[in-house]
Amino acid sequence: MVDRGVSGRRRSRRAEIRAWRRMLADELAESRVYRELADRRQGVEREILLELAEAEQRHAGHWRKLLGPEAKPRGATLRMRTLALLARWFGWIFVLALVQRAENRSSYGSEENATAAMEADERVHGEVVRALAARGRARMSGTLRAAVFGVNDGLVSNFALVLGVIGGGATTTVVLLTGLSGLLAGALSMAAGEYVSVSSQRELLAAARPDERTHGFVAHLDVNANELALVYRARGLSAEEAERSAAAVLRNSAGGLPTAEGDGAAGEAVGSAAGAASSSFVAFAVGALLPVVPFLLGLHGLGAVFVAGALSGAALLLTGAVVGVLSGGAPSSRALRQLAIGVAAAGSTYLLGTAFGVLTGG
Repeated sequence: MVDRGVSGRRRSRRAEIRAWRRMLADELAESRVYRELADRRQGVEREILLELAEAEQRHAGHWRKLLGPEAKPRGATLRMRTLALLARWFGWIFVLALVQRAENRSSYGSEENATAAMEADERVHGEVVRALAARGRARMSGTLRAAVFGVNDGLVSNFALVLGVIGGGATTTVVLLTGLSGLLAGALSMAAGEYVSVSSQRELLAAARPDERTHGFVAHLDVNANELALVYRARGLSAEEAERSAAAVLRNSAGGLPTAEGDGAAGEAVGSAAGAASSSFVAFAVGALLPVVPFLLGLHGLGAVFVAGALSGAALLLTGAVVGVLSGGAPSSRALRQLAIGVAAAGSTYLLGTAFGVLTGG
């Protein structure tokens, strides 16, 4: 008769080995993710990603050592396999945001066979990935912001507009004309607004930069009586720091005037006016087109309304989830929030249209 204690220990050992194999597979998959991302980058970002990949290989070595001859990795978790696939085919910022969430969900804190150093590594990796994602967002924030808000605005405003005229009893032709007019008018308005907004921001930043022509006059200042320190104080330094900086520049005639702190990063974050305008136009048009698609295909009545609602709802969920991922938050809650906003707006205009139709006898 087999001892129950021995049998239990065997089952426990098998479960332990399965868990170690899974963690080995996850570490190898995560290393591949970083290498896939590194292949798309250059310079410092590539070096950082390759070092992260090496760190994950080091963690994999820990599990290999524990497993010994049993070191045959199981299939990685669905989450890690998905990340590896996304790293190969999708955008850099999107994948980094997902990797950041994966690092923050590390289970090493509850895994007694993982070292404290490994848990600490994973926490630090999360911060490294957070910083890399922030750099990427800063480079594309103007265009990304315009695209995301453009899609959402197009979806919500045109879906609400279409349901409003449907509630008022409009014919399919009127609904189609209203939807297409709302698409074009809204897209042009969004593009113009983004262009003016981003252009104005860039002009304000340019106005804050020092005049390059002034640099050549620094060497001719009177060492004992000049206002150079005031420039540093105007840029935010204390009186003592400003005096020290001005004295250092005067001792080195090759020196120049200070620049506004963060000028370069701020300009990068604002993005291109043309890029923001074009992406806003396209995004709004794409979003606004979805509620109109059923009517363009010849559908009418409740069938058209149902299809328009399904398309718009799915798109709202998707854009909300994308915003959640890119912001480092939970995609599900952002998706549901976006859907609720769209449904509330469309429901309000439908009720308004219905009331208007009743009052006018339509």
